[in-house]
Amino acid sequence: MKVSTPLTRGWTLSLDTSRHLPVQAPPVLAAGPVTATVPGCVHTDLLTAGLIPDPFLDANETDVAWVGRADWTYRTELPAGGGGHERTDLVFDGLDTVAEIRVGETVLGRTRNMHRSYRFDVTEALGSGPAPLTVAFTSAYQEAERVRSLLGDRPGPYPEPFPFIRKMACSFGWDWGPTLVTAGIWRRPRLERWSTARLAEVRPEVTVREDGTGVVSVHVTVERSAGGTGRGLRLGLDVAGMSGVSGVGSVSVHGELPSGTDQLTLRAEVPDAELWWPRGYGEQHVHSCTVTLADTEGAGGADADGAEPLDMWERNVGFRTVVLDTGEDEHGSAFTLVVNGTPLFARGVNWIPEDVFPSRVTPERYRRRLEQAAAAGVDLVRVWGGGIYEDRAFYDICDELGLMVWQDFPFACAAYPEGEPLRSEIEAEARENVVRLMPHPSLVLWNGNNENLWGFKDWDWEPALAGASWGEAYYLDLLPRITAETDPTRPYWAGSPWSGSWEVHPNDPGHGTAHSWDVWNREDYTGYLNEVPRFVAEFGWQAPPAYATLRRALSDRPLTPDSPGMLHHQKAEDGNGKLDRGLAHHFAPPADFDTWHYLTQLNQARAVATGVEHWRSHWPRCAGTILWQLNDCWPVTSWAAIDGDGREKPLYHELKRLYADRLLTLQTRDGRLVLAAVNQSGEQWSCQALVRQVDAHGGAVAEHHVPVEVAPRSVVLLDLPDRLAVPGDPRREFVVADADGLRAVHFAVPDHSFDYPVAEMTTQVISEGDDARVRVTAHTLVRDLLLQADRLHPDARTDRGLVTLLPGESVEFTVTGWNAEATEALSSALRCVNAAHASDPVGDRVS
Repeated sequence: MKVSTPLTRGWTLSLDTSRHLPVQAPPVLAAGPVTATVPGCVHTDLLTAGLIPDPFLDANETDVAWVGRADWTYRTELPAGGGGHERTDLVFDGLDTVAEIRVGETVLGRTRNMHRSYRFDVTEALGSGPAPLTVAFTSAYQEAERVRSLLGDRPGPYPEPFPFIRKMACSFGWDWGPTLVTAGIWRRPRLERWSTARLAEVRPEVTVREDGTGVVSVHVTVERSAGGTGRGLRLGLDVAGMSGVSGVGSVSVHGELPSGTDQLTLRAEVPDAELWWPRGYGEQHVHSCTVTLADTEGAGGADADGAEPLDMWERNVGFRTVVLDTGEDEHGSAFTLVVNGTPLFARGVNWIPEDVFPSRVTPERYRRRLEQAAAAGVDLVRVWGGGIYEDRAFYDICDELGLMVWQDFPFACAAYPEGEPLRSEIEAEARENVVRLMPHPSLVLWNGNNENLWGFKDWDWEPALAGASWGEAYYLDLLPRITAETDPTRPYWAGSPWSGSWEVHPNDPGHGTAHSWDVWNREDYTGYLNEVPRFVAEFGWQAPPAYATLRRALSDRPLTPDSPGMLHHQKAEDGNGKLDRGLAHHFAPPADFDTWHYLTQLNQARAVATGVEHWRSHWPRCAGTILWQLNDCWPVTSWAAIDGDGREKPLYHELKRLYADRLLTLQTRDGRLVLAAVNQSGEQWSCQALVRQVDAHGGAVAEHHVPVEVAPRSVVLLDLPDRLAVPGDPRREFVVADADGLRAVHFAVPDHSFDYPVAEMTTQVISEGDDARVRVTAHTLVRDLLLQADRLHPDARTDRGLVTLLPGESVEFTVTGWNAEATEALSSALRCVNAAHASDPVGDRVS
């Protein structure tokens, strides 16, 4: 049986002193190595050794920039002997990025791709005893600049050479991320010892026939040792049946590989297969799938049935069908995911690398973030093209949670050369990762790139390129061929945005996928209401992180929107200017930092709500929204719903309402206010909605009961009487709709034009051990009340976000991580729009 041994101990890291040393390098590095952690990277090792400051704090990022321009060497010792096996392989699943691998004085190979794995035969090198292993990394800058000099420069968004090297692009910085160019052994290396043959590639195609039979076709390639070339081999495939339990309706098939043959396809059929569904549509059934490789000849040539296998491959697979509906209609051409025959509105988020140092992202951290996404109603996660193909744990958890995965190939926002040495690297990388990820039922779409087709059309690339290649052949030829040949069970789309053809503008909202960035960059968020895209793959609005996150990361005193640390942790071009202009459309200028912080976070939530409510009300014409973005890779002002310390912004809690199966929203159609009831559940929605026109300084001036009947997966628009649809005095009156515990509000004028009353409310705090409940009762209109729990304690969290209360109404916040000490802190932790516009503080009583 093949034996795998991790190589995670005994590593050291040293600075390569053969080149000119960066002046910022600590002198101690020239004297000798430091202990290294593998998997890891140079930055994390230097941090552990206390040789660099934390680059996430203040402006330390600039103080450690030298690390990415230096060369580094990792060393350890390989153990001796093959343990009775014919062959010993040294395997690296992740080398970041430009490396030379040596055992003793023998160079095994050189690498220049972070996204690939590498295997080296070290049998002879280890035959005479332990041997030193060296992995020498050249700065990614040096390799990228070398390739750029060969192929010629290309246009891009930043003056960094990331298109010229197969490395996580956002290592070189982004408009939400730091420039921290890494090097290191970022995934776990190992020694593999084997005899006769091993499983070199297992490629499972999983489909469902119309009669409900699940089909697994496994394409297997083996590699033979010198002693296995003349031997017959046997392959076995076992697929668990009902409930995914082996032995309960399991199906087993076998096949023979005679000598001289290295490839075979095995096919198993599971009758009445239990299907894998996205969350909210059904159960996430998975079935264990096992491939075994055995020698057909035992000692003396006897048959080897029942003998220990030579190698084994085990994964879970899920039976489901995925079709991308791009049919034409009166509105253009669709972009609708259809899973198991059910068209669905995708409630998505964009995923960036969870840490700028990916080796620090553990399965537990993946789970925490993805469970947060699922709890917010998300059913699709788009892995963005400036990052990485994520670890297996990411996709396993998505399988389990029912989170569909849209996987970008790693190309983003720039022109990519198509010449060598890049083209061969890209082809090898794509083939390997398609095979690696295709067992996962959560993976529903391959996407060729992020914004590159759009960039060629709109970002003045053509004059700069002067006919040079820019990546088109990857997205429209190479990658679709690879996915069609390798993984024909899933759709491929050439890019996002992309309209399906050069005959239509790449970012035409009436065709395919669209990115909505005029809103935020140039327009107020009310601009979302002007278009109905077929599928919104990117849209978003910025806000600062939680207050406790800022206080941990920045030493600015006082903390202001434009204090040095705040500006360093704002990477977007004119980001603060866009935040302020966005506020000016709706609010009076904030009086202090705390008000600015609350209002910018509120504006983010309202912006996203404006878009999602509008687009969901146009289902099935619009078939999905993917928020930019779920997460952050460090503490920064950004578009994220969850900040770099894992704290949930108000936007996160707003997503729970926006992405719930049932959504109530007030929308304008043909100049009139209507009530839109969105039912994405599989059950009929029947209830009565109470719609009121309310005076902010009085009570209801008109009300109407509206019957609500919405079929499953449907939207109904309900007309309202004139007295409700048209306010008598828009400076004092607003509309409130309530149904089944859901609430929608509509104000006809911006907040700075509305006559808010001074907020009056009573607050009761109930301690429950280490946690507490905070009950707030309103005595006036209280609009967009928010409890910023981290202002009570850095570890505190609350279960809800923004809420609007009418006089006499109450809301309860459950706060974990705060034991109700220092209740006077509630005066700064509770915020509302009324107080932001009033000269007097909130009328608040704590009991």
